[in-house]
Amino acid sequence: MVSTHVLLADKGVLTTIPIGSFTTEARAEIASVDIAYQRWGEFRGSNVLLIEHALTGDSDVATWWCDLVGPGKALDTDSWCVIATNALGGCNGSTGPSSDLDGKPYGSRFPAVSIRDQVEAEKRFLDVLGITEVHAVIGGSMGGARTLEWTLLYPEMLQAACVIAVSARASAWQIGIQSAQISAIERDPLWQGGDYYDGEYPAEGLAAARRIAHLTYRGEMEIDERFGTSAQAGENPLGPYRKLDQRFAVNSYLDYQGAKLTQRFDAGSYVTLTESLNRHDIGRGRGGLNKALASSEVPTMVVGVDTDILYPYHQQEHISRNLGNLLAIAKLSSPVGHDAFLVEGRQMDRILRNFIQQSLPNATESVDGVEYRLGDEYII
Repeated sequence: MVSTHVLLADKGVLTTIPIGSFTTEARAEIASVDIAYQRWGEFRGSNVLLIEHALTGDSDVATWWCDLVGPGKALDTDSWCVIATNALGGCNGSTGPSSDLDGKPYGSRFPAVSIRDQVEAEKRFLDVLGITEVHAVIGGSMGGARTLEWTLLYPEMLQAACVIAVSARASAWQIGIQSAQISAIERDPLWQGGDYYDGEYPAEGLAAARRIAHLTYRGEMEIDERFGTSAQAGENPLGPYRKLDQRFAVNSYLDYQGAKLTQRFDAGSYVTLTESLNRHDIGRGRGGLNKALASSEVPTMVVGVDTDILYPYHQQEHISRNLGNLLAIAKLSSPVGHDAFLVEGRQMDRILRNFIQQSLPNATESVDGVEYRLGDEYII
């Protein structure tokens, strides 16, 4: 019997929960850890949907997935208790490099963390709250990596999982492109080895990292259709000399994306969380990828994007072919690329409604009234 006597934060209110000292997978010690979270909907014991955010996301899932979370929406808060945490190492309430240690920010003293560490910390957070069962874990990108690890670390706690736009391990290409982002930050003179918190912020390095990353988040077709070779209004990138203030329109767009991130995200957390993605490998210590996937007992839906550059669709196909308990594989069709799971609200609504339906006892799969055999691919 699952207890319903769990005291949760008020709906939508960012709240931190101390989980005590924490030892990372690599045996580093974090003396005291807080995990921040938000929740929507009433807790009824076995109705928790645990949502995992992407790299620069946070616990405010009702904002970044606003089309999908709320009364009557795909993640219906009239029926479900939606809980989202901020990952260990983040900068939106949970303990990370910018958090206080002995009166000063951790900075370079904050250890590297893995995806497994993030899940272990989240499990400890649920233990403290007294939540012993989660109906489903749902996450995309870095959140999808966390979701996969949940299915292997604590399968007894889950009824189902939805893994979106991620691979079973970091590929060499992903490690390379992510390490280039880390390098952009570390090469900013203001980085100071991660101990910049008492001085100037390494905004240029973080903005450069974001410009690199954003090109992997969006589709090549979308970027070209939007900008092509157009010049930014009032600027001339075809002059006799190259000048930083004479840009193509796409460069202006990327500059904007970089600057926007520096206003809301910590460079230390960006490095920490990106490194956790470099370490993502569900096969480590489990006999390899396919053996690890085959061992999964949790009914799992896999979702990919047909134009994803960062996590190409063949990586979700690989997961689906080897997963021990596949519900279905769904494909988002979009020019947007990797970010489609965040911006294609209509398609994600239909996918998540079907996922919730399938996760219930004796469920059958249906898309727009058409039934599919469980395990089949369908395209929205």
